[in-house]
Amino acid sequence: MTRPSDEAPAAPARTISISMPSGAAPNALALKGVILVGGPSTGTRFRPLSLDCPKPLFPIAGRPMIHHHISALARLPGMREVLIVGSFENSVFDGFLTEAQAEFPDISVRYLREYQPLGTAGGLFHFRDQIVRGADLFFVLNADIACSFPLQAMLATHARHSGVATLLATRADKSIASRFGCLAVGEEGNSNEVLHFVEKPQSFLSELVSSGVYLFRTNVFDTLRDVVQARQDEASETSDPTSDQTRSGTGFVAERFHLEADVLGLLTARTKQLYAHVCIPGKDFWLQLKTGSSVIPANRLYLQHFLKAAPKRLSLAAPKPSMMELGYGETEDTKKPNAQILDSPMAASPTTPTTPDSRTQTTAYLIQPVYIHPTAVVHPSAKVGPNVSLGPRVHLGRGVRVRDAVLLDDVEVRSDSIVVNSVVSADCRVGCWARIEGAPDESPAGNATLKGYKVPSATLLGKGVTVANEVAVRNCVVMPAKDIRTSLHNEIVM
Repeated sequence: MTRPSDEAPAAPARTISISMPSGAAPNALALKGVILVGGPSTGTRFRPLSLDCPKPLFPIAGRPMIHHHISALARLPGMREVLIVGSFENSVFDGFLTEAQAEFPDISVRYLREYQPLGTAGGLFHFRDQIVRGADLFFVLNADIACSFPLQAMLATHARHSGVATLLATRADKSIASRFGCLAVGEEGNSNEVLHFVEKPQSFLSELVSSGVYLFRTNVFDTLRDVVQARQDEASETSDPTSDQTRSGTGFVAERFHLEADVLGLLTARTKQLYAHVCIPGKDFWLQLKTGSSVIPANRLYLQHFLKAAPKRLSLAAPKPSMMELGYGETEDTKKPNAQILDSPMAASPTTPTTPDSRTQTTAYLIQPVYIHPTAVVHPSAKVGPNVSLGPRVHLGRGVRVRDAVLLDDVEVRSDSIVVNSVVSADCRVGCWARIEGAPDESPAGNATLKGYKVPSATLLGKGVTVANEVAVRNCVVMPAKDIRTSLHNEIVM
């Protein structure tokens, strides 16, 4: 495959519509947002959750991962367009784009497909004409993060300097800071100029790390063009022009490069070009989503954030199930409007105290924050929360307990079972008196195994897993379509 020239037409884009934001001020800066989603060959550590659902669309706190990014961008005055850039097939995002455009009608939402994976900077450079058209500034957001997205504060920081870029920085624990891009910030005049940036340094540099959120002026493409030209020059000096790879274009690709490794360091070398906006502790949050077990803390952070900032996005009460949904059948009494469940079998659950209140309770007991999809069916004797997301058509039976968990579409958890610190993928079935349990926090190493042993982390069930009655699955990763009939501990079930 040959590398497109600077004048080559861009790859085909999935377009919905373009309209101007009705709420933008006439003199507001014209803004665009770019979300970098990678491709099917990336995000392998997210498996088995990404085997049946592309990682950027995996539901967290009741919405696809990148929906939170678009929602934050759409709230900015002057936002014109959000571009999703990656190497997935166009069809992967068709349904999501239609729903996003309906929810955010004042901005355009499009998907731009790379001709091959080009890296975090290569994709921007390839689609530079579409990004800069009609824009004064543009945001770049990595898809694999959970964040409070203080974008308005970033704009205010950016307005105080004349540099090319402002990145969002956050403080990480010293023990893990070297896993990210680390930066040293000057304090002269509180300008927050980034003096030094190193991607994943070998030794400790700073507790300040890049969060994968950037704000650029459009002249940043001059720097990107310099990087591409330097890579082309280096390749021409070191490659053999007679080789088959060079002639076919299947080897080195100058457009495949990264913001973190190739661009940000160059900006720091050019004085007063890169600045940082530092997250405010206690107000802002940030988490990298690399492994499947990171879904649990990300879900918790978003739900806790919604509890203060957007309580309407939470479920204040569980949906009231009908007698048919509870499996009792329909009678003449239950056909009547506002019929109550009195003396029903739900009060006989061994895990539910039989009190006057519980015998007349018609909805489940929730501990906030909780998100429950309107189509979910939750037995009145179930107890849900905190930090739980239930997807469409989830069914929780009598006496079920769910805490710090994400349950996706069409999951069924039968009577008197418990799901804690776990992600249960679509179409899973959990029997009666079963226990699905993971460790409360993600592995500090960020890996599923260490020295051949399963690292304690969230339990992950792939799509279509069946867990038999009275079976415990603790600290396990289970691939899709497995039938679990015996208890498992600290295992990866292939």
